[in-house]
Amino acid sequence: MSVEHAGKISVHEKPVRSPCVSICALDEADICVGCQRTVTEITAWSRMSNDERRAVLLLCGERAKASGMMFSGPAR
Repeated sequence: MSVEHAGKISVHEKPVRSPCVSICALDEADICVGCQRTVTEITAWSRMSNDERRAVLLLCGERAKASGMMFSGPAR
């Protein structure tokens, strides 16, 4: 859906979805073992902009790779 404002078209984005996978347990570094978010990121999620959420998702991916939960690519 788009809305016209003073001759400009503004497109309303859908909210970036939470990475929560309903495995809510914190490790020794207070990182959720399910979604790889910090407690601060989890509690602030509903107040974050989509850009902030995307930044958190990138961090989650980096944490998952660092912990061995996610592979960066096929072994060669």
